[in-house]
Amino acid sequence: MTAATQTPLAKILAARIRERGPITFADYMAECLYHPEHGYYSRAESQRFADYYTSVDVHPIFGRLLARQLAEMWERCGRPAEFTIVEAGAGVGRLAAHVLDFAARALPGFYSALRYVAVEQSAARRATHALGLVTHIAAGRASSAAELPANIPVGCILSNELLDALPVHRILREHGELREIYVGLDGDRFCDQVGPLSSPALEEYFSGQGIVLLDGQQAEAGLAAAAWMEDAARRLSCGYLLTIDYGREARELCDARHLRGTLLAYTRHRAGEDFYAAPGEQDLTAHVNFTALDLAGRASGLARLGLVSQSHFLLALGRANEFADLYDEGQSEAERVRARLLLKTLIFPEGMGETFSVLIHSKGVADVSLTGLAPL
Repeated sequence: MTAATQTPLAKILAARIRERGPITFADYMAECLYHPEHGYYSRAESQRFADYYTSVDVHPIFGRLLARQLAEMWERCGRPAEFTIVEAGAGVGRLAAHVLDFAARALPGFYSALRYVAVEQSAARRATHALGLVTHIAAGRASSAAELPANIPVGCILSNELLDALPVHRILREHGELREIYVGLDGDRFCDQVGPLSSPALEEYFSGQGIVLLDGQQAEAGLAAAAWMEDAARRLSCGYLLTIDYGREARELCDARHLRGTLLAYTRHRAGEDFYAAPGEQDLTAHVNFTALDLAGRASGLARLGLVSQSHFLLALGRANEFADLYDEGQSEAERVRARLLLKTLIFPEGMGETFSVLIHSKGVADVSLTGLAPL
Protein backbone atom coordinates (compact mmCIF):
# COMPACT_ATOMS: atom_id res chain seq x y z
CA MET A 1 0.00 0.00 0.00
CA THR A 2 1.17 3.53 -0.80
CA ALA A 3 0.18 6.83 0.78
CA ALA A 4 -2.56 8.54 -1.22
CA THR A 5 -1.08 12.02 -0.68
CA GLN A 6 2.27 11.42 -2.37
CA THR A 7 1.60 13.20 -5.69
CA PRO A 8 -0.94 15.78 -6.92
CA LEU A 9 -2.78 13.08 -8.86
CA ALA A 10 -2.82 10.79 -5.81
CA LYS A 11 -4.70 13.46 -3.89
CA ILE A 12 -7.26 13.79 -6.70
CA LEU A 13 -7.80 10.03 -6.94
CA ALA A 14 -8.02 9.61 -3.17
CA ALA A 15 -10.69 12.30 -2.97
CA ARG A 16 -12.65 10.59 -5.74
CA ILE A 17 -12.49 7.22 -4.00
CA ARG A 18 -13.56 8.70 -0.67
CA GLU A 19 -16.53 10.34 -2.35
CA ARG A 20 -17.67 7.55 -4.70
CA GLY A 21 -16.02 4.34 -3.50
CA PRO A 22 -13.40 2.06 -5.10
CA ILE A 23 -12.60 2.50 -8.80
CA THR A 24 -11.58 -0.09 -11.37
CA PHE A 25 -7.87 -0.44 -11.98
CA ALA A 26 -8.57 0.53 -15.60
CA ASP A 27 -9.92 3.89 -14.40
CA TYR A 28 -6.95 4.32 -12.08
CA MET A 29 -4.46 3.45 -14.84
CA ALA A 30 -6.15 5.79 -17.32
CA GLU A 31 -5.81 8.70 -14.91
CA CYS A 32 -2.21 7.81 -14.02
CA LEU A 33 -1.16 7.77 -17.65
CA TYR A 34 -3.47 10.23 -19.41
CA HIS A 35 -4.74 12.80 -16.90
CA PRO A 36 -4.42 16.05 -18.91
CA GLU A 37 -2.39 17.82 -16.22
CA HIS A 38 -0.82 15.17 -14.01
CA GLY A 39 -0.72 12.05 -16.22
CA TYR A 40 2.55 10.31 -17.00
CA TYR A 41 2.18 10.86 -20.74
CA SER A 42 1.39 14.52 -20.25
CA ARG A 43 4.92 15.08 -18.96
CA ALA A 44 7.80 16.35 -21.06
CA GLU A 45 9.21 13.71 -23.40
CA SER A 46 12.71 14.14 -21.95
CA GLN A 47 11.54 12.76 -18.61
CA ARG A 48 10.51 9.48 -20.27
CA PHE A 49 14.13 8.55 -21.01
CA ALA A 50 14.78 8.26 -17.29
CA ASP A 51 12.30 5.36 -17.21
CA TYR A 52 12.50 3.45 -20.53
CA TYR A 53 13.59 3.51 -24.17
CA THR A 54 11.72 2.37 -27.27
CA SER A 55 12.99 0.82 -30.49
CA VAL A 56 12.73 4.21 -32.16
CA ASP A 57 15.24 5.64 -29.69
CA VAL A 58 17.90 3.06 -30.56
CA HIS A 59 18.66 3.90 -34.20
CA PRO A 60 16.87 5.33 -37.30
CA ILE A 61 17.18 1.91 -38.99
CA PHE A 62 13.95 0.91 -37.24
CA GLY A 63 12.02 3.67 -39.00
CA ARG A 64 13.88 3.17 -42.27
CA LEU A 65 12.99 -0.51 -42.54
CA LEU A 66 9.44 0.29 -41.46
CA ALA A 67 9.32 2.82 -44.31
CA ARG A 68 10.30 0.07 -46.76
CA GLN A 69 7.46 -2.12 -45.46
CA LEU A 70 5.00 0.77 -45.73
CA ALA A 71 6.16 1.47 -49.29
CA GLU A 72 5.52 -2.16 -50.18
CA MET A 73 2.04 -1.87 -48.70
CA TRP A 74 1.46 1.13 -50.96
CA GLU A 75 2.51 -1.01 -53.92
CA ARG A 76 0.22 -3.88 -52.86
CA CYS A 77 -2.67 -1.40 -52.82
CA GLY A 78 -1.98 -0.48 -56.44
CA ARG A 79 0.25 2.57 -55.88
CA PRO A 80 -2.64 4.99 -55.24
CA ALA A 81 -2.00 8.69 -55.74
CA GLU A 82 -2.65 9.26 -52.05
CA PHE A 83 -1.66 6.77 -49.35
CA THR A 84 -2.40 7.71 -45.75
CA ILE A 85 -0.21 6.49 -42.92
CA VAL A 86 -1.68 7.13 -39.50
CA GLU A 87 0.68 6.66 -36.57
CA ALA A 88 -1.29 6.34 -33.35
CA GLY A 89 0.58 7.42 -30.24
CA ALA A 90 3.21 9.33 -32.21
CA GLY A 91 4.79 11.01 -29.18
CA VAL A 92 7.06 13.85 -30.24
CA GLY A 93 7.16 12.53 -33.82
CA ARG A 94 10.53 10.80 -33.76
CA LEU A 95 9.38 7.71 -35.68
CA ALA A 96 7.43 9.88 -38.10
CA ALA A 97 10.59 11.88 -38.84
CA HIS A 98 12.65 8.72 -39.40
CA VAL A 99 10.07 7.28 -41.81
CA LEU A 100 9.50 10.53 -43.70
CA ASP A 101 13.18 11.52 -43.93
CA PHE A 102 14.09 8.13 -45.35
CA ALA A 103 11.14 8.00 -47.75
CA ALA A 104 11.99 11.46 -49.09
CA ARG A 105 15.59 10.40 -49.69
CA ALA A 106 15.30 6.77 -50.82
CA LEU A 107 11.68 6.18 -51.90
CA PRO A 108 10.63 9.26 -53.90
CA GLY A 109 7.65 7.64 -55.63
CA PHE A 110 6.21 6.49 -52.34
CA TYR A 111 6.96 9.83 -50.71
CA SER A 112 5.04 11.70 -53.41
CA ALA A 113 1.90 9.72 -52.51
CA LEU A 114 2.42 9.85 -48.77
CA ARG A 115 0.11 11.55 -46.28
CA TYR A 116 1.51 10.88 -42.82
CA VAL A 117 -0.75 11.77 -39.87
CA ALA A 118 1.06 11.81 -36.53
CA VAL A 119 -1.67 11.29 -33.93
CA GLU A 120 -0.82 12.23 -30.36
CA GLN A 121 -3.23 12.84 -27.49
CA SER A 122 -0.78 14.87 -25.39
CA ALA A 123 -0.89 18.51 -26.42
CA ALA A 124 2.63 19.09 -25.07
CA ARG A 125 4.13 16.33 -27.21
CA ARG A 126 1.97 17.18 -30.21
CA ALA A 127 3.33 20.73 -30.14
CA THR A 128 6.78 19.42 -31.05
CA HIS A 129 5.56 18.05 -34.40
CA ALA A 130 5.63 21.50 -36.00
CA LEU A 131 9.39 21.65 -35.46
CA GLY A 132 10.48 18.04 -36.00
CA LEU A 133 8.34 17.50 -39.11
CA VAL A 134 8.53 21.03 -40.48
CA THR A 135 9.88 20.20 -43.96
CA HIS A 136 7.38 17.38 -44.48
CA ILE A 137 4.46 19.48 -43.25
CA ALA A 138 5.51 22.26 -45.63
CA ALA A 139 5.65 19.72 -48.47
CA GLY A 140 2.12 18.54 -47.69
CA ARG A 141 3.33 15.08 -46.71
CA ALA A 142 2.70 15.24 -42.96
CA SER A 143 0.23 16.62 -40.46
CA SER A 144 -0.44 16.43 -36.74
CA ALA A 145 -3.70 15.49 -35.03
CA ALA A 146 -5.13 14.62 -31.63
CA GLU A 147 -7.36 11.79 -32.92
CA LEU A 148 -7.43 9.21 -35.69
CA PRO A 149 -8.99 10.45 -38.95
CA ALA A 150 -12.66 9.54 -39.24
CA ASN A 151 -12.11 7.86 -42.61
CA ILE A 152 -8.96 6.49 -44.22
CA PRO A 153 -9.73 5.54 -47.86
CA VAL A 154 -6.47 3.64 -48.41
CA GLY A 155 -3.42 3.41 -46.19
CA CYS A 156 -1.98 1.92 -43.02
CA ILE A 157 -2.70 2.56 -39.36
CA LEU A 158 0.39 1.77 -37.33
CA SER A 159 1.17 1.81 -33.64
CA ASN A 160 4.49 1.25 -31.92
CA GLU A 161 4.40 0.55 -28.19
CA LEU A 162 0.98 2.14 -27.79
CA LEU A 163 -1.41 -0.64 -26.86
CA ASP A 164 0.66 -1.86 -23.90
CA ALA A 165 -0.06 1.50 -22.28
CA LEU A 166 -3.84 1.37 -22.66
CA PRO A 167 -5.76 0.77 -19.41
CA VAL A 168 -6.44 -2.78 -18.28
CA HIS A 169 -8.78 -4.35 -15.75
CA ARG A 170 -7.18 -6.63 -13.16
CA ILE A 171 -9.02 -9.94 -12.83
CA LEU A 172 -8.71 -12.69 -10.23
CA ARG A 173 -10.20 -16.18 -10.24
CA GLU A 174 -11.39 -16.85 -6.72
CA HIS A 175 -13.36 -19.90 -5.54
CA GLY A 176 -14.13 -20.87 -9.11
CA GLU A 177 -15.42 -17.50 -10.37
CA LEU A 178 -13.93 -14.36 -11.88
CA ARG A 179 -13.63 -11.35 -9.61
CA GLU A 180 -12.20 -7.90 -10.22
CA ILE A 181 -9.43 -6.12 -8.32
CA TYR A 182 -10.45 -2.52 -7.64
CA VAL A 183 -8.45 0.38 -6.24
CA GLY A 184 -9.63 1.40 -2.79
CA LEU A 185 -8.33 3.18 0.29
CA ASP A 186 -7.15 1.78 3.59
CA GLY A 187 -6.91 4.91 5.71
CA ASP A 188 -4.72 7.21 3.61
CA ARG A 189 -3.20 4.46 1.48
CA PHE A 190 -4.26 2.98 -1.84
CA CYS A 191 -4.94 -0.74 -1.73
CA ASP A 192 -6.42 -3.64 -3.71
CA GLN A 193 -10.08 -4.39 -3.07
CA VAL A 194 -11.68 -7.46 -4.62
CA GLY A 195 -15.28 -7.27 -5.82
CA PRO A 196 -17.67 -8.43 -8.54
CA LEU A 197 -16.90 -7.80 -12.19
CA SER A 198 -17.64 -4.24 -13.26
CA SER A 199 -18.90 -5.37 -16.68
CA PRO A 200 -20.17 -8.55 -18.36
CA ALA A 201 -17.64 -7.80 -21.11
CA LEU A 202 -14.87 -8.97 -18.78
CA GLU A 203 -16.22 -12.52 -18.57
CA GLU A 204 -16.77 -12.49 -22.34
CA TYR A 205 -13.18 -11.30 -22.87
CA PHE A 206 -11.76 -14.48 -21.36
CA SER A 207 -14.38 -16.94 -22.58
CA GLY A 208 -14.08 -15.66 -26.16
CA GLN A 209 -10.39 -16.55 -26.13
CA GLY A 210 -10.93 -19.90 -24.46
CA ILE A 211 -9.05 -18.81 -21.34
CA VAL A 212 -9.76 -20.50 -18.01
CA LEU A 213 -7.69 -19.07 -15.17
CA LEU A 214 -6.47 -21.22 -12.31
CA ASP A 215 -7.93 -20.57 -8.89
CA GLY A 216 -5.94 -17.73 -7.35
CA GLN A 217 -4.52 -16.63 -10.71
CA GLN A 218 -4.55 -12.98 -11.78
CA ALA A 219 -4.72 -11.67 -15.34
CA GLU A 220 -5.37 -8.45 -17.20
CA ALA A 221 -8.34 -7.78 -19.46
CA GLY A 222 -7.40 -5.30 -22.17
CA LEU A 223 -10.86 -4.08 -23.12
CA ALA A 224 -9.47 -0.69 -24.15
CA ALA A 225 -6.94 -2.22 -26.57
CA ALA A 226 -9.60 -4.42 -28.15
CA ALA A 227 -11.94 -1.44 -28.49
CA TRP A 228 -9.12 0.60 -30.04
CA MET A 229 -8.54 -2.16 -32.59
CA GLU A 230 -12.21 -2.31 -33.54
CA ASP A 231 -12.42 1.46 -33.87
CA ALA A 232 -9.27 1.69 -36.00
CA ALA A 233 -10.50 -1.09 -38.28
CA ARG A 234 -13.82 0.69 -38.85
CA ARG A 235 -12.04 3.87 -39.91
CA LEU A 236 -9.93 2.06 -42.53
CA SER A 237 -11.59 1.35 -45.88
CA CYS A 238 -8.66 -0.40 -47.54
CA GLY A 239 -5.13 -1.17 -46.43
CA TYR A 240 -3.37 -2.43 -43.34
CA LEU A 241 -3.12 -2.26 -39.56
CA LEU A 242 0.41 -2.75 -38.27
CA THR A 243 0.86 -3.23 -34.53
CA ILE A 244 4.30 -3.36 -32.88
CA ASP A 245 4.37 -4.07 -29.17
CA TYR A 246 5.53 -6.45 -26.52
CA GLY A 247 3.15 -9.26 -25.64
CA ARG A 248 2.08 -12.74 -26.61
CA GLU A 249 -0.91 -14.83 -27.64
CA ALA A 250 -3.49 -15.48 -24.92
CA ARG A 251 -2.39 -19.04 -24.20
CA GLU A 252 1.09 -17.80 -23.22
CA LEU A 253 -0.01 -14.75 -21.26
CA CYS A 254 -2.38 -16.77 -19.10
CA ASP A 255 -0.31 -19.89 -18.53
CA ALA A 256 1.08 -21.13 -15.20
CA ARG A 257 4.14 -18.87 -15.56
CA HIS A 258 1.98 -15.76 -15.26
CA LEU A 259 -0.02 -16.39 -12.10
CA ARG A 260 0.24 -12.70 -11.11
CA GLY A 261 -0.48 -11.36 -14.59
CA THR A 262 1.90 -9.18 -16.60
CA LEU A 263 1.23 -5.70 -15.22
CA LEU A 264 4.36 -3.75 -14.29
CA ALA A 265 5.37 -0.28 -13.16
CA TYR A 266 8.50 1.29 -14.64
CA THR A 267 10.68 3.91 -12.95
CA ARG A 268 14.31 4.69 -13.84
CA HIS A 269 14.56 1.60 -16.04
CA ARG A 270 13.46 -0.65 -13.20
CA ALA A 271 10.30 -2.74 -13.24
CA GLY A 272 8.23 -3.37 -10.13
CA GLU A 273 4.76 -4.23 -8.90
CA ASP A 274 4.04 -1.24 -6.66
CA PHE A 275 1.34 0.13 -8.94
CA TYR A 276 0.29 2.72 -6.37
CA ALA A 277 3.68 4.38 -5.95
CA ALA A 278 3.70 7.97 -7.23
CA PRO A 279 0.52 7.98 -9.38
CA GLY A 280 1.16 9.97 -12.54
CA GLU A 281 4.92 9.82 -12.14
CA GLN A 282 5.66 6.23 -13.15
CA ASP A 283 4.76 4.23 -16.23
CA LEU A 284 2.19 1.44 -15.97
CA THR A 285 2.11 -1.21 -18.68
CA ALA A 286 0.78 -4.70 -19.39
CA HIS A 287 1.70 -7.21 -22.07
CA VAL A 288 -0.45 -6.95 -25.19
CA ASN A 289 -2.80 -9.87 -25.76
CA PHE A 290 -2.48 -10.43 -29.52
CA THR A 291 -5.26 -13.02 -29.52
CA ALA A 292 -7.71 -10.45 -28.17
CA LEU A 293 -6.52 -7.91 -30.75
CA ASP A 294 -6.97 -10.40 -33.56
CA LEU A 295 -10.51 -11.28 -32.48
CA ALA A 296 -11.41 -7.59 -32.26
CA GLY A 297 -9.93 -6.90 -35.67
CA ARG A 298 -11.71 -9.78 -37.34
CA ALA A 299 -15.00 -8.60 -35.86
CA SER A 300 -14.46 -5.34 -37.76
CA GLY A 301 -13.54 -6.84 -41.12
CA LEU A 302 -9.79 -7.33 -40.82
CA ALA A 303 -7.86 -10.38 -42.02
CA ARG A 304 -4.84 -11.49 -40.04
CA LEU A 305 -1.71 -11.73 -42.19
CA GLY A 306 0.82 -12.74 -39.58
CA LEU A 307 2.45 -12.31 -36.20
CA VAL A 308 6.26 -12.39 -36.07
CA SER A 309 8.97 -11.24 -33.71
CA GLN A 310 10.53 -7.82 -34.25
CA SER A 311 13.78 -9.64 -35.00
CA HIS A 312 12.10 -11.61 -37.81
CA PHE A 313 10.40 -8.50 -39.19
CA LEU A 314 13.56 -6.37 -39.35
CA LEU A 315 15.79 -9.18 -40.64
CA ALA A 316 13.32 -10.02 -43.41
CA LEU A 317 13.24 -6.38 -44.52
CA GLY A 318 16.94 -5.67 -44.12
CA ARG A 319 18.40 -8.70 -45.81
CA ALA A 320 17.35 -7.50 -49.29
CA ASN A 321 20.24 -4.99 -49.36
CA GLU A 322 22.33 -6.45 -46.54
CA PHE A 323 21.20 -3.69 -44.16
CA ALA A 324 22.71 -0.91 -46.29
CA ASP A 325 20.00 1.38 -44.86
CA LEU A 326 21.82 1.17 -41.54
CA TYR A 327 24.52 3.59 -42.65
CA ASP A 328 24.54 7.31 -43.35
CA GLU A 329 26.61 8.76 -46.16
CA GLY A 330 30.12 9.73 -45.13
CA GLN A 331 30.19 7.70 -41.90
CA SER A 332 33.55 6.57 -40.55
CA GLU A 333 34.24 2.90 -39.92
CA ALA A 334 33.92 3.51 -36.17
CA GLU A 335 30.48 5.02 -36.72
CA ARG A 336 29.50 2.06 -38.86
CA VAL A 337 30.60 -0.36 -36.15
CA ARG A 338 28.52 1.51 -33.60
CA ALA A 339 25.51 1.37 -35.94
CA ARG A 340 25.89 -2.39 -36.24
CA LEU A 341 26.01 -2.74 -32.47
CA LEU A 342 22.80 -0.72 -32.15
CA LEU A 343 21.16 -2.92 -34.77
CA LYS A 344 21.93 -5.94 -32.59
CA THR A 345 19.93 -4.32 -29.78
CA LEU A 346 16.91 -4.27 -32.08
CA ILE A 347 17.21 -7.80 -33.46
CA PHE A 348 19.01 -10.01 -30.94
CA PRO A 349 16.86 -12.12 -28.59
CA GLU A 350 18.60 -10.73 -25.50
CA GLY A 351 17.78 -7.20 -26.67
CA MET A 352 14.45 -6.12 -28.15
CA GLY A 353 14.32 -8.65 -30.99
CA GLU A 354 12.22 -11.35 -29.34
CA THR A 355 10.58 -9.16 -26.70
CA PHE A 356 8.57 -7.22 -29.26
CA SER A 357 6.23 -8.65 -31.88
CA VAL A 358 4.71 -7.35 -35.10
CA LEU A 359 1.07 -8.12 -35.91
CA ILE A 360 -0.25 -7.19 -39.35
CA HIS A 361 -3.86 -7.22 -40.57
CA SER A 362 -5.24 -6.26 -43.96
CA LYS A 363 -8.59 -5.02 -45.22
CA GLY A 364 -9.76 -5.10 -48.83
CA VAL A 365 -6.30 -5.90 -50.26
CA ALA A 366 -5.99 -8.65 -52.88
CA ASP A 367 -2.22 -9.23 -52.76
CA VAL A 368 -1.34 -9.70 -49.09
CA SER A 369 2.25 -10.99 -49.39
CA LEU A 370 4.59 -8.77 -47.35
CA THR A 371 8.37 -8.93 -47.02
CA GLY A 372 8.33 -8.33 -43.27
CA LEU A 373 6.32 -11.53 -42.76
CA ALA A 374 8.24 -13.69 -45.28
CA PRO A 375 10.03 -16.80 -43.97
CA LEU A 376 13.70 -16.26 -43.14
